[in-house]
Amino acid sequence: MTQWNIYLSGEIHTDWRDQIEAQVKAAGLPVTFSAPVTNHGYSDDCGVEVLGAEPNKFWHDHKGAKMNAIRTRTLIERADIVIVRFGDKYKQWNAAFDAGVASALGKSLIIMHQPENAHALKEVDGAALAVAETVDEIVNTLKYVIRGELDVGARVAAE
Repeated sequence: MTQWNIYLSGEIHTDWRDQIEAQVKAAGLPVTFSAPVTNHGYSDDCGVEVLGAEPNKFWHDHKGAKMNAIRTRTLIERADIVIVRFGDKYKQWNAAFDAGVASALGKSLIIMHQPENAHALKEVDGAALAVAETVDEIVNTLKYVIRGELDVGARVAAE
């Protein structure tokens, strides 16, 4: 069976990644997950911690962004599917950028956000092959895509 590589991009303030990983594992899907560094402090300060201090905040952030880009670029390029979650709490410009990179690379893109963000994310949604609101929708999408399984009762029960 083919092993699928899935990159999980987006907000870091909830446990949505853990939920997807647990449900995919429980379903026995052949998936390997990767993600950006989700420790906010590490992500922000990696450049200056490794390459030296910067007195100007712009250059401080610039160093970190470039180091993070090495990881992000590499993992998105290796991914079969890129899932990008937009949360409610902050504007996730990095998530939108990751979605654009994935789209430009021709990656299968799944977007996850709440209905109230649909207008703001209409261009991102337009590049996606699926747009979901819940972890269950993501996992059911993966079950269908990977195994051709369709839980017809799931949608009926939700309605």
